[in-house]
Order: sequence, then structure tokens, then C-alpha cells
Amino acid sequence: MHYMAAAAGILCYIGAYVFITYDDYDHFFEDVYTLIPAVVIIAVGTLLFIIGLIGCCATIRESSCGLATFAAILLLVFVTECVVVVLGYIYRAKVEDEVNHSIQKVYNEYSGTNTDAPSRAIDYVQRQLHCCGIHNYSDWKNTHWFKESKNNSVPVSCCQPNISNCTGTLTRPADLYQEGCEALVVNKLKEIMMYVIWAALTFASIQMLGMLCACVVLCRRSHDPAYELLVTTNSYA
Repeated sequence: MHYMAAAAGILCYIGAYVFITYDDYDHFFEDVYTLIPAVVIIAVGTLLFIIGLIGCCATIRESSCGLATFAAILLLVFVTECVVVVLGYIYRAKVEDEVNHSIQKVYNEYSGTNTDAPSRAIDYVQRQLHCCGIHNYSDWKNTHWFKESKNNSVPVSCCQPNISNCTGTLTRPADLYQEGCEALVVNKLKEIMMYVIWAALTFASIQMLGMLCACVVLCRRSHDPAYELLVTTNSYA
């Protein structure tokens, strides 16, 4: 049953990774329910650790009650992971609409200061995804920050890292990232959700194996008197 502890650790890691990554992009979507699959994944990971302990004890003691409980809980986890897969696909399909709906608002709230959360979010995304603006760098011309600054430049987070002395001026567009951020943010969030979906599918398959093993042992106990006698004798020994 050691694989249960490993599975629990991996699922918790994936759930935490989704939480941390989504925190960097949370200004680009407003639906908090998008994180439900990640919450469920972490809960399942914690439950798997407990299940692993139950399974080990039941296997060592050859307890019919313990094995039956183990199989029942595995079935519950299997159903939960199937729900995660469905929710993952549902929210993955909604990511694009969420980002399209909110990204213009976030860019209009940009102030260029590190104390401002939307500004930090945009600068982070532009540096991490190597993008500038919503569709391209020219989108900055329509933002409040650009019109108020009146310096004909975009944030330095739009500057390509291999360009020295880049100030973000639009008179040198070759210094800037050419691709817009909207499509890249959508792809990043969909990629993260796919991690959750594949993790749930993988470990749902593992749960099936665990349930089959538990059922095989239970069937042997109920249909093989010699096996029952051997277990009983060993228990008294």
C-alpha cells in the first residue's frame, strides 16, 4: 500500500501547484469556482494517505471488515476523481471566456506601481510569458496609464531581456515582445487544468487496481475455507 502514500503526496503537490500558479493569474478570471478541482485534488490526496494506513492495517491483519472498508473508501475516492475530471473539463472550457471578460479591465487598472496588485500581476505575466499587451503591444495605447503618462511608451516588462537599455518606448518596437498576453494566459491556465485532469485520471486507474485487489482478497476469504483456516491459525499463532 506504499503507492497510496506516494499517490497522496503527488496529488497534494499538484493541487498546491495549481493553487500557487492560479494565484499569479487570479486577476485574469473572476470565477472562484475554477479552483474547485484543485481543492478536491488536495482533499483526495489527504484522504488517500488515510486510506493507505487503513489498507496496510487491513492487509496485515487480513481483516474482512477492514478490507471491505478499504474497498468502499477507494470506490468513494474513485467517484470523486471522476467528478474532478468532469469539473476540470467544464472549467477548462470556461477559462477563455473568463480571461476575455476580465483582461481588458485588468489592463485599464494598471498604474505602474509595485504596490498595486493589478500592476504586479500584469508585469509578472508579461515577463513570464514573454508577451506585451492584450493582443500586441499597441493595445497599451488604449489604456488609462498610457494616456496619463503621455510618454509614448509601454511598461518595461514588455522589453525583451536580451535588449539593453530598453525603456519601453514605442519608437523602438523591435525591443518589445511582439505577442499579446491574452492567448498565452488562456493557454497557461488550460495547461494547468490539464495537469489536474490527467492526475485525476491516472490515480482513478490506480484506485481501480486497489479495489480489485481488495475484492480478490475478500473473495478468497469467503470462498476458500483453507485460506480462512490458514489466516485464523496465523492470527492465533
